[in-house]
Amino acid sequence: MSDSQLKISVISGIIWKLSERLLARGVEFFISLVLARLLLPNDYGLVALVLVFISLADVFVTSSFATSLIQKKDANRLDFSTMFYCSLMMSIVVYLILFFCAPIIANFYNQPILVNIIRVFSLRLPLGVYNSMQHAYVARHMLFKRFFWSTLFGTIFSGVVGIAMALYGFGVWALIAQYFTNTLVDTLVLAITVPWYPRAEFSLNAARPLIRFGWKVLLADLSGTFFDQLRSLIIGRVYLPRDLAFYNRGQQFPNFFTTNITTAAISVLFPAISNVNDDIDRVKQMTRRTTQLLAFIVFPMLAGLAIVSKPLILVVLTEKWSSSIIFLQLFCISAAGSVLGNVSSQSIKAIGRSDVLLKLEFVKKPIYLMLLLIGVRFGVFAIAVTMVIYSFYGVFINTLQLRKYINYLYHEQFEDIVSAGLLSLGMGFIVYVIGFLKMSNLVLLLVQISVGIISYVLLSVITKNASYYYLKSLLLDRR
Repeated sequence: MSDSQLKISVISGIIWKLSERLLARGVEFFISLVLARLLLPNDYGLVALVLVFISLADVFVTSSFATSLIQKKDANRLDFSTMFYCSLMMSIVVYLILFFCAPIIANFYNQPILVNIIRVFSLRLPLGVYNSMQHAYVARHMLFKRFFWSTLFGTIFSGVVGIAMALYGFGVWALIAQYFTNTLVDTLVLAITVPWYPRAEFSLNAARPLIRFGWKVLLADLSGTFFDQLRSLIIGRVYLPRDLAFYNRGQQFPNFFTTNITTAAISVLFPAISNVNDDIDRVKQMTRRTTQLLAFIVFPMLAGLAIVSKPLILVVLTEKWSSSIIFLQLFCISAAGSVLGNVSSQSIKAIGRSDVLLKLEFVKKPIYLMLLLIGVRFGVFAIAVTMVIYSFYGVFINTLQLRKYINYLYHEQFEDIVSAGLLSLGMGFIVYVIGFLKMSNLVLLLVQISVGIISYVLLSVITKNASYYYLKSLLLDRR
């Protein structure tokens, strides 16, 4: 692609991907709040226990093969079909392992109901293979508009199923049905809108280079996912399912903003950089711009969310979820630190250095494990604190690689985020002061959100923030 074509594809992709994430995930988020009011924290805790193992299994089935297809510049139908059958065989093996290990896992947690939950929930794995190939095809060809409709329909339909089952007293199975239905509908819609289907063809010659790149991504992702889920595994084993539910609920709110917005950007950034990964200057330019925009958008959201956490939880989830307030505030801090780390890992992966990501896991994870072991001795809150510390350590390690591989210097990285950080602190102070007004939680929440948005925009205009005017020009150009 030429520079102008790539810019148009990136802008269009980000707009559609962001629309998909915010609208569809917004609907999903709203549905999860409704379910949280209908179900007990213990129900969410049980699902969180199962997701520890499902998330690990997903890495084997979908992570490396899909990523290798996106990274390869000239990936063709034979490559996609070959990787589909490799993933399918892997998913069957992983499902059988989970099926027969379900009683062991249930005994480990002392939760007999987990046996059937794991065996049913794991059926998402073979279905997820086809879905991951569809997503890789869409990303490879920058057809992000297709994601919008599949995700939206899947979210709405699965939400209706989940809420209906919750109302009829199905408890934890309402959540299982929601997850499963979402994947199923998403796959069916993409099967209609995406012009790719597996063919009866397979090539070992096509598989070898893709697997050579993919196995390093697999190990890196597996390490990251395992240690990330290790927190849930330990909390669920040492403490109670409801403690895990409060911990995860505290993560949900900041993750909604950071995961959806950051994922929208890097989902487009990865294939875009893969198209120009032989031009380091262009890679650096795209990485810098993405970092600046993400910091400008995400930092104020997290600052505001941390400050309004108490009225937000009490209004939206009711008093029974009040124990998650402190976790929400802590995870807003760690989520802010992850913005630059996520962008850096995608840039390194896109230039074909999956080996670097794997090496970084060996550098970072011993520190992770040490902090986790310290935290678990003092309680769930201490675990959350140690994870905040680790998130900034991980960002520091990742940013070292940006300097080495794309010449993204330390002072440039600092310059790209400091402006948004200072603006967010200024906005946060204003919102914090508003919190001393005497009014109901609902009214206070609405006033704080409104004042926060207005003050952030005004501060951006007063300081002539470059990211603000760049975003404004993009929106005007789209009109």
